[in-house]
Order: sequence, then C-alpha cells, then structure tokens
Amino acid sequence: MTARATGTFEVTMAPLAGDDEWGAFARMSIDKQFAGDLAGHSRGLMLAAQTEIKASAGYVALERVTATPDGRAGTFVLEHAGIMNRGKPSLDVVVVPDSGTENLTGIAGTMTITVDKTGHGYAFDYTLPDATSA
Repeated sequence: MTARATGTFEVTMAPLAGDDEWGAFARMSIDKQFAGDLAGHSRGLMLAAQTEIKASAGYVALERVTATPDGRAGTFVLEHAGIMNRGKPSLDVVVVPDSGTENLTGIAGTMTITVDKTGHGYAFDYTLPDATSA
C-alpha cells in the first residue's frame, strides 16, 4: 500500500571546489532539514549545467535521507534529474532501488518538490514492506 508523507524543508547549498577542466558545470553540496511527516535530514551532491539560453539548464543530484517515515527509522538515497527547457521545468526524484537501510529496507517511491513564496515543500509517495516481513 502506498503512503504519502508531506511537509516542508529548508535547504542549504554550497559550491564545491571547481575544476576548470569541467567547463560550465557547477558542483554543489546539499544539506536539508525536513519537517512534517518525513522529519529528518539529508546530505548530498549536485552537478548542474546552464546553457547559453538563460532559461535552459539541467541538474542531477544524489542525497542520503535519514528519516522516520511511518515510525520506521533508517536511511535511503534519492536521485534527482531536473531539466529547465526554456523556462519550463521538469523534475523526477526517485528512491534509488535497494538503498534503504535499517527499518527502511525495501523502501521505494517518488518525491514531488514544490517551491513558492513561502519556501520549499515536498510530497513523498512511498511503499515499505510489511513490518512483520521486513
């Protein structure tokens, strides 16, 4: 059965040391604090590229989330793939298969991220194996 966790998060991103041979890529560290149903934190890395067209860019990221959804503590990895195509955004955030640890072993799911004038929000749709079989 699919569950849904919703809430907000604060994110701090910082540039990582550049490498001129990488060209126009930006490398960033990610540090998030989740509030709401997925209370916890994450740390990760992002690689982004902008194009000469101001409203076009792409990014990929991996972040390890430490949280307690459904009262089950553990970690899992989220993979981001984002595109901005002449101002039109597209973002896929999925749980990396078999990345769940401890009581989150077997977790699967997707996350939707929203950004508005009040800040960042998330909706995390996920499944977990039955606690008795985990």
